[in-house]
Amino acid sequence: MAVTIGVLALQGDFAEHLTALARLGIAAHEVRQPRDLAGIDGLIIPGGESTTIGRLLERTELLGVIRDLAQRGMPLWGTCAGLILLAREVTAETRARHQPLLGLLDIVVRRNAFGSQRESFECDLVVEPLGPPPLRAVFIRAPLIDAIGPGVAVLACLPDGRPVAVRQGSIIGTAFHPELTNDLRFHRWFCELAERATVHTV
Repeated sequence: MAVTIGVLALQGDFAEHLTALARLGIAAHEVRQPRDLAGIDGLIIPGGESTTIGRLLERTELLGVIRDLAQRGMPLWGTCAGLILLAREVTAETRARHQPLLGLLDIVVRRNAFGSQRESFECDLVVEPLGPPPLRAVFIRAPLIDAIGPGVAVLACLPDGRPVAVRQGSIIGTAFHPELTNDLRFHRWFCELAERATVHTV
């Protein structure tokens, strides 16, 4: 695929996403400043600490630039903390005092919904656009999607029916970490979306 994917590299597990993209033979580079967005076809926002990443997005002036590119159609994918940052709202009881959000996904999320690090878990998920077999999903201090707007499609749910992967147009959010497994299907699918996108940075 002739695409270049940016991976937000302000904090969190961005290196794992870069490794997954390299294994697919996809050109990718770290994004730390607005100038790093030049020439990319899609952007991954990794897991990490959502409040810290959000504040760094503000400090580096990336918040508004990324929001503008996404509104013009550039694909974004947020995993775990990235999902939180893409949401329009975080539940009041789990919201940090100053939590900058991109507000691009019409969802309400609950931070650390499954508890602390020791409550991390894995399970098999059927992810609609990937097809069989199920995807092994890793949840680490994961958020949960509490509410979904009418324009949001659910891509995967936990066995109890709670959604953990969603899509709204070219914006993707997952509560889990596909970059922490050897299954590259989610990264490949996101790159295919980026390849079909009509909006590119300059």
